[in-house]
Amino acid sequence: MRFASKGVLFSKKIDEFLCDCSNAFLFVVRFFKEAFTKPFHLNELINQCFDVGLKSLLLISITGFIVGVVFTEQSRPGLVDFGATSWLPSLVCLAIVRALGPLVTALICAGKVGSGIGAELGSMQVTEQIDAMEVSAINPFKYLVVTRVMATTIAIPVLAIYCSFIGLYGSYLNVHEQESSSLISFYQNAFSYISFLDLFAFMLKSVTYGFTIGMVSCYMGYHATQGTRGVGRAANQAVVLTIFLVFIEEFIIVTGINFFRYG
Repeated sequence: MRFASKGVLFSKKIDEFLCDCSNAFLFVVRFFKEAFTKPFHLNELINQCFDVGLKSLLLISITGFIVGVVFTEQSRPGLVDFGATSWLPSLVCLAIVRALGPLVTALICAGKVGSGIGAELGSMQVTEQIDAMEVSAINPFKYLVVTRVMATTIAIPVLAIYCSFIGLYGSYLNVHEQESSSLISFYQNAFSYISFLDLFAFMLKSVTYGFTIGMVSCYMGYHATQGTRGVGRAANQAVVLTIFLVFIEEFIIVTGINFFRYG
């Protein structure tokens, strides 16, 4: 369902931007209408969840581990100057739970999963496979878009939790090498300053980022044009726009959480 203006209202670029905003809004509204009506295509949803998680698992593991090690290594000299190295597990845990875990996961999935979804749906659009599904009495929006958006919304929070624990384990190995601390004492110190509000913000960010990645990628791919060139453009635009929106959402959520935390 595309909206196109007839004539020029402001200027060509402004009109195109407003049309894109209108189309995106209608796309999101249609998703919520289709997501809660039968059929639900549970098998396809499970396949997409598995696909999203499997595609990103290795990168998430490596990146999360490196983030934990590097952040610990960079934070230690500053704490040593103040004689506060015992705070290192808590500092790393706060940084990972409040920011790094969800954000790193979202950025990796935006590049890996988002581009894949955009290219996949884009190729289906330009080769008229989506039109063929409509002729076959299959709702392509529900089967292709709803399942993928719900899959990213479900799988990316799980990946963010996994990334956070991998990052903390990398931090533990770095601390253990320097101070020979046990894993149990490290995690006890790490989570001693984590509040329910931190966990709530963590899940809110993860779910929001997952929904954004799925929605933007599906929108770009579903509306791809101009043949194979449009497929590449859809994949590229999906990644760039998703990363841009993720940083905006990060700012908005952090601002709102800090308002409740500090009044």
